[in-house]
Amino acid sequence: MAAKFQFQPSALTTLAERYDVVIIGSGSAGLVSAVQAHELGLKPVILEKMPKIGGNTTRASSGMNAAETQVQLAHHVVDSFGAFYHETFVGGGRKNNPDLLEYFTTHGALAIDWLAAHGINLDALTITGGMTVPRTHRPSSLAPVGGFLVTELLKQVAAANIPLFTGVTVQRLRETNGRVDGVTVALSDGQQREITAGSVVLATGGFGANRALITKCRPDLAGYQTTNQPGATGDGLSLAAAVGAELVDMTEIQVHPTVQQDTDHAYLIGEAVRGEGAVLVDHAGHRFVNELDTRKNVTAAIDGLTTRHAWLVFDQAVREQVPAVAFYDHVGLVESGATLADLAAQMGVSAATLTTTVDDWNQAVAAQNDTDFGRTTGMQRSLTTGPFYAIHIAPAVHYTMGGVRTNSLTQVLTPAERPIAGLFAAGEVVGGLHGNNRIGGNSIAETVIFGRQAGQQVYRYLQQKQ
Repeated sequence: MAAKFQFQPSALTTLAERYDVVIIGSGSAGLVSAVQAHELGLKPVILEKMPKIGGNTTRASSGMNAAETQVQLAHHVVDSFGAFYHETFVGGGRKNNPDLLEYFTTHGALAIDWLAAHGINLDALTITGGMTVPRTHRPSSLAPVGGFLVTELLKQVAAANIPLFTGVTVQRLRETNGRVDGVTVALSDGQQREITAGSVVLATGGFGANRALITKCRPDLAGYQTTNQPGATGDGLSLAAAVGAELVDMTEIQVHPTVQQDTDHAYLIGEAVRGEGAVLVDHAGHRFVNELDTRKNVTAAIDGLTTRHAWLVFDQAVREQVPAVAFYDHVGLVESGATLADLAAQMGVSAATLTTTVDDWNQAVAAQNDTDFGRTTGMQRSLTTGPFYAIHIAPAVHYTMGGVRTNSLTQVLTPAERPIAGLFAAGEVVGGLHGNNRIGGNSIAETVIFGRQAGQQVYRYLQQKQ
């Protein structure tokens, strides 16, 4: 059996004084942009402030959205760029930046192909809330997409000998004659260093773990837990703002509806569980929402309950379609019962009510007609195969739709919409793409699509400077 891949960050003693491009952040956007830039002949470096590589990407579970892909056709799914655009636009409250959204929805299939060309195959499909057809691509192993993607991209980084340093915090962006041309960094040992570069890519993620900034932007979310990793504090926003970048949509913060919060750590329960057939029930055992409505609407429905929490209920057949459930079970998040009555006892709800709720749902699946809440997706299997399972969930801060303003070339813009020379951005650090609500599966897609674009546009920028 092949040895498990383990990536070793570069030794700080090898940190050079100059690179073609400094990429700040080691999540998917940073890794993709580095690989793309390297393949175009550039010498990139990836700087990560945390000891752990991968950022919030490692916590992504459902998949990567794309339309008009060969994978979809192989699964007899006929999709279109137009439908992808429309559903993302409607899901975002029609507040999405049209320039970013047009590029995003028409370049997902190319991004899936680019990953496949690197041996990173997302050849299985599921569906998330706000979509009408399956376009959420994931590995055939059904493993959570984030960890899979980071591991596979790190193999590319290692094979290309791209330097990646952890424990390096970028303190400011350097400018000369109006061009961003380097960074000042603090090392984990306390040293401060200056690094010059032809360009800089911000791939620093969002600010979902910055409670002070969350509360400043949205006082109504004070006290909410977060699904984000501790490093998601919005560093890229302050770095960009200091050189004149505009920040947009900072009040647009997504609360994910299904987060298990009864333990010390908040665990996001991926949307794929609902996409594969799970239902949500309240403390009495009744369904109360279309489980695959947008995250914004499902969250509002849960917050509208007197308890402000709910149960995610599913069966063994759903569990087998979502391997992440085994992890949730391993860390003690899953209640189970041989029968629905047994499960109801574990949940503290009426056995008769829960049984009736599931029976009604199974009839809706058989008829493909959810007369109660109008659900039309994630209805490919009824909940009839024991054992039965439930996870206690409540909403938590998940994603920050706001960030630095860019165009579809990933150039960071001033309030006057002037590109800041030498500064590019990709991933959650960018604001505008998602409007007021992000569709599940669009965040991973954003990192790959715009990560590739950042690598390509940095190359063009440096070519034009010569």
